[in-house]
Amino acid sequence: MTGPIIARTRAELLAAHGGSSVSFVPTMGALHDGHLQLLEHARPLGETLVASIFVNPTQFAPDEDFDAYPRTFDADLDVCARAGVDVVFAPSVPTMYPAGPGDSISVDPGPLGTVLEGSARPTHFRGVLTVVAKLFGLVRPDVAVFGEKDYQQLTLIRHLSRELALGVDIVGCPTVREPDGLAMSSRNRYLSEDDRKRAAYVSAALRAGVSAGPRGAESVLVAAAAVLETAGINPDYLVVTDPDLGPARPGAEARLLVAARVGTPRLLDNTSLTLGA
Repeated sequence: MTGPIIARTRAELLAAHGGSSVSFVPTMGALHDGHLQLLEHARPLGETLVASIFVNPTQFAPDEDFDAYPRTFDADLDVCARAGVDVVFAPSVPTMYPAGPGDSISVDPGPLGTVLEGSARPTHFRGVLTVVAKLFGLVRPDVAVFGEKDYQQLTLIRHLSRELALGVDIVGCPTVREPDGLAMSSRNRYLSEDDRKRAAYVSAALRAGVSAGPRGAESVLVAAAAVLETAGINPDYLVVTDPDLGPARPGAEARLLVAARVGTPRLLDNTSLTLGA
């Protein structure tokens, strides 16, 4: 199995893809089967498939341990090779932030970046959108693929590409789940054995909410909250919105989103549903 080309700079990227159409999957590494599906989803969308591996310091708050984030570069390269990645872009911090992370020009996520995850992590989406804008400028993709598990992030990146006229088609890929329904995440490795069992109730709560959809948004929230309470999980938020994270409308497609701390990890999940009129 031939491995991907590793590029560290913009010049090396250009030499690697030679102006062909590019599909792109940005990651922070610690790749799992969820990332593999993103890469496989992106593979046919461009002549050259580029994946980035960069642990972005600006999306970590001061109380979050940037240095502890798992770094598994060799194993990540194996995942990329399995998915047919052509180029892995693995830049240094100075490449991404020439003025330093603290002095870089940044992207304001606007009001949508202050709610849900933005309320719990006020600086997070500024860091995410800033690094994504930089990666788009360096990689110059035609299409970029992101997972629906981080739904607010996906929504904001769609806004970023549209509002800043970046010309990148943003594609969402369905959440990949464990057999018991738990959404795959790099954070799952930090669950204890008991907490791993409790974590399955997060996705079970979403399924209960979907089943209650015909009875309306309030019934969805009551049904989902009851499942979480069974497992002793107190969510940071549990909300029903429209697909663009605005107010939900009866008789229309909606989104049910949850964030909850189970043991040490803070788990995110969401699902689409249809509300009764």
